[in-house]
Amino acid sequence: MVAGILSGAVAAAVLAAGGSAGAAPDGYWMKTDGQFARAGSASSAALTYDRKLVPAGAWIEVGQHIDERGGTAVRLRVKGVKPGHTYGVHVHQKPCGANPADAGGHYQHRKDPVQPSTDPEYANPDNEIWLDFTADERGRGGAGAEHDWGFRRGEAASVVLHDQPGMSGSRVACFTVPFGWGAGTG
Repeated sequence: MVAGILSGAVAAAVLAAGGSAGAAPDGYWMKTDGQFARAGSASSAALTYDRKLVPAGAWIEVGQHIDERGGTAVRLRVKGVKPGHTYGVHVHQKPCGANPADAGGHYQHRKDPVQPSTDPEYANPDNEIWLDFTADERGRGGAGAEHDWGFRRGEAASVVLHDQPGMSGSRVACFTVPFGWGAGTG
């Protein structure tokens, strides 16, 4: 069943990296985690572009649940980031790369015909997955988002941390995530 939702190579990588994925009686569940490495220095699914805000060695975990109706919930937890800082976090279209722009734009349920998208009709927490959080005094944080829609197959591939909440902000870190897609969306 995993191969039906994720490609075999990605599913194997998730499971080998300590993540888990699979079907459950109430839908699909996936959870994966990683430690941030400096972009270009290691082969890691988690890359940091700003080591002051996201130091190498900081940890991230992302989970996804797709319910039996095709709605999706995404959860995020981090440890080791800059205490007291507020981060903007969004699901992006492409995997992480050495360049912060490699992850593409935000995943949008209803795609803005004008890219990059800045129109609040499309770029908002109801049409995108926003996981903004403020790190506590120990550099820990987390957030979650739930929607009655699911990702389209192959169009959601990473979580990007930005230096500011909301729609703006520089990309400071990226984590490639093997998101599943909802029934009727792929």
